[in-house]
This record gives sequence, structure tokens and C-alpha cells, in this order.
Amino acid sequence: MAGAELLVDVSHLVKTFGPLRAVDDLSFQVRRGEIVGLLGPNGAGKSTIMKVLTCYLVADGGTANICGVSIDGDPVQVRRHIGYLPENAPLYSEMRVKECLAFVARMRGLPKAKARERIDWAVGACGLEPKFMAQIGTLSRGFRQRVGLAQAVLHDPDLLILDEPTSGLDPIQIIEIRKLIMAIGTTKTVFFSTHIMQEVEAVCNRAIIVNRGKLAADGAPSELKASLGKEQKIVARLKGPTSLELETLVGAFDHVGAVSVQALPSDGWMECSVRMSPKAGEGSAADTAERLYRLCKEKDWAVQELRVEALTLEDAFLKATGHEKLQ
Repeated sequence: MAGAELLVDVSHLVKTFGPLRAVDDLSFQVRRGEIVGLLGPNGAGKSTIMKVLTCYLVADGGTANICGVSIDGDPVQVRRHIGYLPENAPLYSEMRVKECLAFVARMRGLPKAKARERIDWAVGACGLEPKFMAQIGTLSRGFRQRVGLAQAVLHDPDLLILDEPTSGLDPIQIIEIRKLIMAIGTTKTVFFSTHIMQEVEAVCNRAIIVNRGKLAADGAPSELKASLGKEQKIVARLKGPTSLELETLVGAFDHVGAVSVQALPSDGWMECSVRMSPKAGEGSAADTAERLYRLCKEKDWAVQELRVEALTLEDAFLKATGHEKLQ
């Protein structure tokens, strides 16, 4: 994408709320044809970044250009280039889907013939044919999200900005919305926030990680994972010890960097994640897994699963945001 047209150019952006710096000297670029996932812990500044780029909030410092237009100099022109879906889709529940899209087309200033063409396209692209005459208030959250996406792409924007588009959806709805984002991403640039690592790996060709308003990492999901090198972790599902006992005993093993224990819904079972030290040599994970198995036998702990696996995008996220201890 290095030679593709530059659509978003953010330079040293700052946004404050009283003493809180929600966005802190942030810089990045997005080019045409990219599907970019914006990741970060709660309170990292993701929604604020999107609200500044869509001109809903005014930055306190730095600059940002959308399609070459400054968000400070001409916010109305910036909005013409953007389709935006906030976390809660701004829809009128008493309207029918048809009426809502016609209303948005008028607000966007589309001529009647162009409006009919774009509505037909958006309805087809977003799979809204069966609900076209339905009242929005009767729709499931999944279909309301589809309507929200349809209004966002209706005016054929260069850039689509989506704030947690799959939040609150069930697994089937999540899959449907992901497929829809990927389909739209074949012709549009998509920039969306999410908490779901699998979503980024499935949909995005790039991930931007922010933490406390600052840029923490930026790259393709495969590159972020590769930055961890050949580090591995051990995942064990077992029953018998207390969390403290397990963390203490396993944490004392050679070459162990971090240990995390999480209780599972099933009675008494827990999942233990063991991150190896970056300085651990090749084969250390396998040796540590064997030592953990011997410990379980000695303590008469039940073992349901024990495996060694490569580090994931979630591990790269935890490292980038300073949460080295696995969760």
C-alpha cells in the first residue's frame, strides 16, 4: 500500500478533557485500500480519535487531513469524504428502513436519481432486502447495524470509520458484519475500532494499537506477531491447586517470564497461561511444559489439556500496552 493514495494523515494530534490527555501527540497515516483495526484498552482514546477525525470534536493540538482536507480548515468538506458509524447507530426507530435511507440521501444532498441508485446499492451490499419495508424499531441489533452501515456508505465515501461495529452482537451477527466489512473494504478504505483480536486477524491488513492516547504499535497483524520473535507460551487446563499456589510454583520455574491463572465456568477447572522469558532458549517451552506436567502428577492435580503454542496478536497487544502479565 506504500504507493497508494494517502487518505488520512494525522500529525501530533492532541485532545484533552480537563487534565486528561485522551489523545497525546498521535501520528499515523492510512492509505486507500487499507482495512485498519484500531486497538486499545478501555480509555485508550479510540472513540475520541474517531470523533476528532469525523469533526465531532475539535482537536486541541496537531493536525489531521482527510483526503487532503484539514479537519480544522473545512470540516464540512471532510465529512463529505467520510462515512461514519458510531458505536450506537444513530437511527430513528419509528422510521422504516426505506424512509431512513431516503432521509439520509436527502441530508447528503444526493439528486433523486443518484439517491435511488445508491439506496439500491447500499441495500444490496448490506443485505437489507428482506427488511427494506420494516420499521427500524422492530429490527434485531444485527440488522440495525446493517442499516447503520448502509447510511454510512450511502453517499459513496472515500473513507469508512466504524466505532466497534460488532459490539453487542451475537456470534452469528458478528460473522455477518465482518463479512460485510470485508466486502465493503474491497472498494473502500475502512478504519474501525474493536476489542476483538480475532476480528483484526480475520478482517484487517493492518492494526494500530494505542495506549493512553499514544501510538503503541502499528503494522500488519502478522508483523506485530513476528515482532515477538520465536517466543512461546504454555497453556494448561487443570484442576486442584489454588490460583496463588499455581502462580507461585510455576513462576519459580527457570525461564518463565509471566504466569496468569483464570478460573473457568466449569466447576473447579482453571486455565494457566505461562509466558516464557524473552531470553529463554529454543526448547525451553517444551521443557517447562514437561516440568509442569510432572508437578501436576506429584500434586495429584487433574490435567485436561497441556499445550505449547506460538504467541498471538493478543500477546503482541499486551506487550505493546505494557500488560506483560497474561490475562
